[in-house]
Amino acid sequence: MTGSAKTLTACTLGGLVVATGYTVALGGSGLLWLAWTVLGLVTVGVFLSRGA
Repeated sequence: MTGSAKTLTACTLGGLVVATGYTVALGGSGLLWLAWTVLGLVTVGVFLSRGA
């Protein structure tokens, strides 16, 4: 795994923690979860493209 893939993975996991914390503290935000989902899909895409 390259440095950029590690960084993207860390950002994705950090985003999940932030989204979950925000949801618990203030209630759900559809836009926040949409942004996290897009970030997760980009992360998966990076791993798939590196493996090909």
